[in-house]
Amino acid sequence: MGKHTNAIRVSSEIGRLRRLLVHSPDSGLGKVVPSKAQDWLFEDIVHLDTIRRKEYDFYTKLLLYFLDPETIQGKLKTIDSEKNKRNFYKPEHPDFFRSDKVIELQWLLAEILENLEIRLKLAASVCAIENCSYDTQKELLDLHPIELAKTFITGALQSGRMLFAPIPNFIFTRDIGIVVNEYVLLNKPAKKARTREALLAKYIFFNHPFFKVCQENILELNDGYHHFLLPKESDDKKVTLEGGDVMVVTKDHLLIGVSERTTMEAAHQAINLLFEKNVVKKITVIRIPKKRDYMHIDTVFTQVRRDAWVMLGVFSKKSMKHENEDPVQRALEGTKKDEKMKIIQFRKKDMENPAYFDNLEDLLSDISKQDLECSGKVKFIYSGNNEFPFDAREQWTDSCNLLALKEGVVLGYDRNDKTVEAFKENGFEIVHAADLIQQMESGSVKAENISDTLILMPSAELSRARGGFHCMSMPLLRDDI
Repeated sequence: MGKHTNAIRVSSEIGRLRRLLVHSPDSGLGKVVPSKAQDWLFEDIVHLDTIRRKEYDFYTKLLLYFLDPETIQGKLKTIDSEKNKRNFYKPEHPDFFRSDKVIELQWLLAEILENLEIRLKLAASVCAIENCSYDTQKELLDLHPIELAKTFITGALQSGRMLFAPIPNFIFTRDIGIVVNEYVLLNKPAKKARTREALLAKYIFFNHPFFKVCQENILELNDGYHHFLLPKESDDKKVTLEGGDVMVVTKDHLLIGVSERTTMEAAHQAINLLFEKNVVKKITVIRIPKKRDYMHIDTVFTQVRRDAWVMLGVFSKKSMKHENEDPVQRALEGTKKDEKMKIIQFRKKDMENPAYFDNLEDLLSDISKQDLECSGKVKFIYSGNNEFPFDAREQWTDSCNLLALKEGVVLGYDRNDKTVEAFKENGFEIVHAADLIQQMESGSVKAENISDTLILMPSAELSRARGGFHCMSMPLLRDDI
């Protein structure tokens, strides 16, 4: 990794991105079988080679052009040559891109595994949670650190023999933790399929020299008191939190989602911990329905600009207040006990008097106007251009799950046609990743000069994995806004 002196700090969703954690699609993705897909949190099986070479390929290159141009500028023909095409995406290969701005988790894991003590502990821990034999544990310890890191992630040896299940969700690095100012809040995954991810991430953050700068600022949530005695119906008392449910909107203001994957008890603990450590001054809890469609709050909205957000219209003011319904329908809908959304805002200086918001638009408008001091009208860009059934269809394929490379410049999937229309109607340029990469390689376009742009990525296979580019990124450093 070179020198490990770089700062770690994230104080917004839209400040110029300078460093992030990613994980390139590995062979474990190609081993997801239909009978296990849902257990492993996939809706379908994916074609690995297409994801690597025709989809994630563009994501990697764009990240490098924006964050670390020296690693890629002038090398595109070599990278794309038939000889090297596959090697660029394989973290275990010597020709893999190796950047200290676009940081690969597998590289970090391999580096900490050079330490014998860590290798012994991690091998024992992985074998314990995967119910492996003692002979398997010894076999793992004989592997070179680079191969061992790959095996921990893919579940397979170099020979192809599988020792345990893959962790195909490791590409969604957002969920292993979140940087809040100079602190790192580690996750506690809700699903068993992600237990090994959390373990590997914990060892990386606590042991890799790159994170020495924030070693004292790594935060973990504890399991609830006597949680193991609670019946299954008491799931809300368990402590589960994933990074897709945490957003840093300003240095003082954090959003925490309560969802299918993050519990109210986790939100409760996180609020107390973050206030106690003086990490932020204000935390807003957004409870959304526990539905697979939504999963995390970043599947229903993300920030595009100080004054612009992309969101699912079902959580808009009109929808929440049933304004489009006739009087009878409105009255009947209003009697439903299962609330669509609940938003509560806590301030450290006045915990006893939380504020409440009726709908997502009101909250996001308040963030733009009060926290970010926007004077003009706040723009909402709706999934599927707020047209049924396109709003639901495109939200399912991550129309709301966008990653900001800088304010107003975001990455999204090319398949969400109606959402693209909505961006156009709101004054955004639309550019396809393949075209932008060629322009940046030639020097005709520079990252500094791009503004108000939606960059479209190919997405036929990636979208089957149920996560967008917000999910596939863990920002470590952004410029303050």
